Amino acid sequence: MDEFTQHLINNNRRHFLKKLGVGIGGLAVASMVDPFSIIDGKNNFAQNILPVNSLHFAPKAKRVIYLFQSGGPSQLELFDYKPLLNKMRGEDLPDSVRQGQRLTGMTSGQERFPLVGSNFKFDQYGESRAWVSELMPYTAKIVDELCFIKSVHTEAINHDPAITFFQTGSQQAGRPSIGSWFSYGLGSLNENLPTFTVLLSRGTGRPVSQPLYSRLWGNGFLNSLHQGVQFRSGKDPVLYLKNPENITRKDRRLILDHISELNLKQEAEFGDPEIRSRVAQYEMAYRMQTSVPETMDVASEPEHIINMYGEDAKTPGTYAANCLLARRLAERDVRFIQLYHMGWDQHEHLPAQIEKQSKDIDQATAALIQDLKQRGLLEDTLVIWGGEFGRTNYCQGKLTGTNYGRDHHPKCFTMFMAGGGVKPGFSYGQTDEFGYNITQDPVHVHDIQATIMHLMGIDHTKLTYKHQGRRFRLTDIGGHVVHDILT
Repeated sequence: MDEFTQHLINNNRRHFLKKLGVGIGGLAVASMVDPFSIIDGKNNFAQNILPVNSLHFAPKAKRVIYLFQSGGPSQLELFDYKPLLNKMRGEDLPDSVRQGQRLTGMTSGQERFPLVGSNFKFDQYGESRAWVSELMPYTAKIVDELCFIKSVHTEAINHDPAITFFQTGSQQAGRPSIGSWFSYGLGSLNENLPTFTVLLSRGTGRPVSQPLYSRLWGNGFLNSLHQGVQFRSGKDPVLYLKNPENITRKDRRLILDHISELNLKQEAEFGDPEIRSRVAQYEMAYRMQTSVPETMDVASEPEHIINMYGEDAKTPGTYAANCLLARRLAERDVRFIQLYHMGWDQHEHLPAQIEKQSKDIDQATAALIQDLKQRGLLEDTLVIWGGEFGRTNYCQGKLTGTNYGRDHHPKCFTMFMAGGGVKPGFSYGQTDEFGYNITQDPVHVHDIQATIMHLMGIDHTKLTYKHQGRRFRLTDIGGHVVHDILT
């Protein structure tokens, strides 16, 4: 028996990892090389870990890029043009419009609810004649690629439950994230990168942004293989991925082989599926040591592509830089690419703050869609843009000639999609002339989720996981596919 193996036998495995400082035991890696297999210690395909027949019909999209705008963008400043609000500026919101609907604690105590229209000009663009604010000039140029949904609604009225609802299908924490469901149901398209990746950026639109939590991209009760992997800016894009000092790649391979043998013996004794999952995570981490640095290195990108995304694309960790990375991840067939951009929660000083926030995202969002299209990727990549709710048509706090704020509004707001089987140059749903209630074609959060799954070839009612005696799914007991927006 060689000395290294004897050392492994004589030491507790956890103590051994800690002593070596390998760090991979804590690495949250969530993907596998084959959608129906995991790898054993000898790099052989092994046990089936995915639901049977998870692909229910031919998909129109292979991958998703979800541009989540955290904080609740104001639809009234961006895409839902309501000139009546400018005409009635300062007048009280009629009770017949509000209809006693719930308000947050931030405005429920106001004596008045003065209506306020946007300070920004709107115009119609493209053959679709879509209304877009002057805040989004780059987006305005690509409206014929976009499918606007102006009638989205949710029950959640505060940030944490509202974001959790969009990302997991439940307002309560603990359910698997949408990316984890796709990892579970469809598996990986790339053996060297995670199935589900996450990129975060902080906007300039509000000094203090609502926080985001890693549970938003967590696996919940699904196997830990399906957890989202956060890519960070800086020298360590994925934590604990590098080898410790004095550990070579050959050493790492030897360590992994021995650990795999021990883990598989442990699995044979206890039958815990998480043991085999850990083996797969170690193997993925090993391959990511090469694939992640190559993916994150944008030095090879031509200058005209960098300029297309904007000056911020040169600064790691910005929204523009993350959009460029999203395209690179899509090129490498990462299944679900989640971007979160914070800073949209403008309760006060909205005109000044939303102008900055819009500038953060406008050029890069349009560039991402154009870049995907010119590379032939938009056709099978579904791009989604939107936040957790919208903003009120009345002013929160003091209304002046140039300044106002808006509270949370879950009753109607706007999202858009592009590529991946949705109708380009199309607007769906309508709100009333006050921008307060939906008048045509309401779309619930679960409807959005069901439609995304449909485009990826999944029947949302059939992709389930039994947990604590109940079969769970992303859309819970609701959700209808919005067929009218599909090609």
